[in-house]
Amino acid sequence: MLIERLTKLALLGSSWVLYLLLVLSVISIATMVERWVYFARRSGDLEEQRPRLVARLDAADLDGLDELLAADRSLQGRIAREALRWLHGGPEAMADAVDAELSRIRAELERGVNLLGTLGNNAPFIGLFGTVLGVIIAFHSLGESGGNAGAMGGVMGGIAEALVATGVGLFVALPAVVAYNLIQRRIGQIEADAAALVKLISAYAKSDARILETARARSAEAARRPKSVEASRRAKKVEADDDSVHDDGAAVAVASEAKG
Repeated sequence: MLIERLTKLALLGSSWVLYLLLVLSVISIATMVERWVYFARRSGDLEEQRPRLVARLDAADLDGLDELLAADRSLQGRIAREALRWLHGGPEAMADAVDAELSRIRAELERGVNLLGTLGNNAPFIGLFGTVLGVIIAFHSLGESGGNAGAMGGVMGGIAEALVATGVGLFVALPAVVAYNLIQRRIGQIEADAAALVKLISAYAKSDARILETARARSAEAARRPKSVEASRRAKKVEADDDSVHDDGAAVAVASEAKG
């Protein structure tokens, strides 16, 4: 009884499997294009920037180094700049800052990667499922024909059409697997480049005391800046209140003179 019901379900056709694979292929291509655009917009040539970075470090010019990293659009520069903010705490603080920043942007880097990996692993099986359904339909047709030799051509044609589903599944899976591997390689390269850049800054900080002194001075200045800004705002507010009181007093005096 159960087999009969499953057979009836299988005889509904396998064309829906092809439509499903078509939809999955569109999603896969869209994900690959989005990832390509994302990494293209955030790519940079750190090797070209390296001489300028070293020149800033040799001169202990952390402000210039910060400006140079801010102008770089690469993710490596973004991570290194975040680590530079914690240079006043020493190399260990920088390493912790790098780990924190990498953890924060990891979800951004890996967006869509799991989808590509899932499609690469399972799209062939979806196509194989369509092929199995097609073969079931073909043999069912052969059984209904009563072994008629003239019906064999139609059965073979049905099996050939069923194998198309397997081919389409492989067509969807192969680009997804390639894209998955390329993205993983790109993410690993970004992490390695960022770590190398931060280690370079850390090495200069360990060998040149001026860098740590400059970093601590910048940190102290940044800590005082909000207080000075707040004090300036309060001073402006007091001046505005004094002006308001003065204006009110002048208006009262004018009114009194008018009454007199």
